[in-house]
Amino acid sequence: MPRCRRRTLIGALLVTLGACTATPAPAPPATTTPPASSTPPGERVYVSLGDSYATGYRPAQASGTGDSFAHLVATRSGMRLINLACSGATSAQMRVDPGCAPGNRAPGGPDPAGRTQLDAAVQVLRENQGRVGLVTVVIGGNDLAPCATAPEPLVCTSRAVEEIRANLAAVLPALRAAAGDARIVGLTYPDVFLGAWVSPDFRDGKNLAQLSVTLFRDVFNATLKAEYEKVGAEFVDVTATTGGYGPLTDVTQDPTYGPIPTPVAKVCALTYFCQHTDVHPTPAGHEAIASAVLATTGR
Repeated sequence: MPRCRRRTLIGALLVTLGACTATPAPAPPATTTPPASSTPPGERVYVSLGDSYATGYRPAQASGTGDSFAHLVATRSGMRLINLACSGATSAQMRVDPGCAPGNRAPGGPDPAGRTQLDAAVQVLRENQGRVGLVTVVIGGNDLAPCATAPEPLVCTSRAVEEIRANLAAVLPALRAAAGDARIVGLTYPDVFLGAWVSPDFRDGKNLAQLSVTLFRDVFNATLKAEYEKVGAEFVDVTATTGGYGPLTDVTQDPTYGPIPTPVAKVCALTYFCQHTDVHPTPAGHEAIASAVLATTGR
C-alpha cells in the first residue's frame, strides 16, 4: 500500500477514535460504592481503573440500558466493585491528572477528591490489603487521538504507543506494589475499525479495516501485553476474544449488511461502530469482555 494511502487511513482511524471517546456522556445509574474503609471484614474487593470502557459509557443513540464489564465481573464473582475509571482518560491522565468530572465517573464510583486515578487506586489497595480479589486496567485507546491532525500520522502513532508504554511502566509497578500478590488483569479493546468495512462514513473502509488488524495486533496490543507481563499481570487480548484476528476471507451472512467478513460481523454486534461510528461496546460487547476477564479468574 502506498505510504500516502497508509497515512490517510490511519488518520481516519484516529479521527474516529478521538471523536467517540474524548467527550463522554454520563453512564446509566448503578449502585453507589461505599468508601473503602467501610468494607466488611472478609469481603473481597475488585478495583477497576481505566477509561470509558470501564465506566460503561453508552452513546446517546444507544437504546436500553446495560452494565459495564466491570459491574458484570463484580456481580458474577461476588466481589464489591470500587470503580475508579474516568471516561476519556489517557494513560498519562491516569497518573498525572487529579480528579474526574462527575459525568465522567463510573456510576457509583467514588469521588477521587483531587487525586489521580493511580493515587486513588494505591490508597484503596493499601486500605484493603488481603481483601483485593482483582484489579483490572483498560487504558490507551484515547492516547492515539492527537495523531489525527499530525503532519506525520505514522510517526505520531509510533510516538503515542511509546508514550502509552512509558506511562504503563510508571503505573503498573505502583499498582503491583500496593496490590501485593492480588491478581491484576490488563485489557485491550475490540478492533472496532473493522466496522469501517460496512460503514458509509468511510470512503475506503475495506482498506481501513484491513490496516487496523496490523495496527491492533502487532503494534498496540503487543506493547500493552509486554508491559503488563513485566509486573506479573495477566493480559486479556479483547481484540482476539472478539474475533478481531480472524481471516477477512471468512464470510458470514449478517442480517443487516448481508455477506461480510466474520470478524466485521462480530464487531458490528459487539460495538456501536457499524451503526453509529462509535467505538464503545454494546451490552453484548460488555458481556464478551466480562467473560474474557472471568475466564482468567477461573469463574
